[in-house]
Amino acid sequence: MQQRANERIAYFNGEYLPESRVVLPFRDRGFLYGDGVFDTTRTFGHRLFKVKEHIDRLYRSLRYLRLDPGLSPAEMAGITEAVLERNRHLLGPDEDYWVSQRVSRGPSRIDGEEPVQAGPTVIVECTPLPLRERAGLYRDGIRVVVPSNRRTPPDALTPRAKTTNYLNMIVADQEVTALDPGAWAVLLDMNGNLAEGRGSNIFLVRKGELLTPGSRYVLPGISRETVIELAAELETPCREADLDLYDAYNADEAFLTSTSLCICPVRSINGVRIGGEAVFGPVTRRLVDAYVRLVGCDFVGQYLRRLG
Repeated sequence: MQQRANERIAYFNGEYLPESRVVLPFRDRGFLYGDGVFDTTRTFGHRLFKVKEHIDRLYRSLRYLRLDPGLSPAEMAGITEAVLERNRHLLGPDEDYWVSQRVSRGPSRIDGEEPVQAGPTVIVECTPLPLRERAGLYRDGIRVVVPSNRRTPPDALTPRAKTTNYLNMIVADQEVTALDPGAWAVLLDMNGNLAEGRGSNIFLVRKGELLTPGSRYVLPGISRETVIELAAELETPCREADLDLYDAYNADEAFLTSTSLCICPVRSINGVRIGGEAVFGPVTRRLVDAYVRLVGCDFVGQYLRRLG
């Protein structure tokens, strides 16, 4: 198969290949059962952010699934840097990547037959950030809608592991998109408290204090962790709490954190306006400014410049 012009390169089971040559066996357990884990960081100014923290979380997820990738965390970090290096030249000066590590248990064995592949499937790849698609979120704020289905409870399957089985979140997104195509889903946990969305954590601001759902019921995001660290530096009180829709509707400010968005303000929850007329409330603005200083990239401007 001939490589396409400007085709990105991915790591696939020990080789660096054009993306079009990365082909999974159809019996791969990640495809069959969602039996795998992944993690994703992003670049700022073409440089990886907190790659060690993301890979540490990847290996915690791997231990939870009792899945050995056959690589040490240091080797995985080196491969991640190598994939970025092979693809950096494809980025424009104001563009950045998601960079992901993906590990499945590999193909299912068939009794009496030689396996098509011994051991797990390991892929490291990169994808351009959807800067144009999400630019309006920073101009207008995110409309959050709470779907009817609840977040998978920790006594069924811990949400703290970042697995490739995202059906719980996908079904939620489909319901919300049917109601409001531009909205983002944030699920409640089984106790009726705010949990998280697909790839995003939520924060509320009340009387100058930051509040966020407890880490037992969500995937503790690296961006979430970064905000908590920045809040401590800014001497802004921050704590985990049980937060229901009453708390959400009465919040002074709200925002979502995610790898791609970093911090993005929430305009409304279930149609209830949060905060005043300004898109960025004062606490959210201080945290965004601190985040920008930390990463050395005006990520808000990076998105807004796509609006034309």
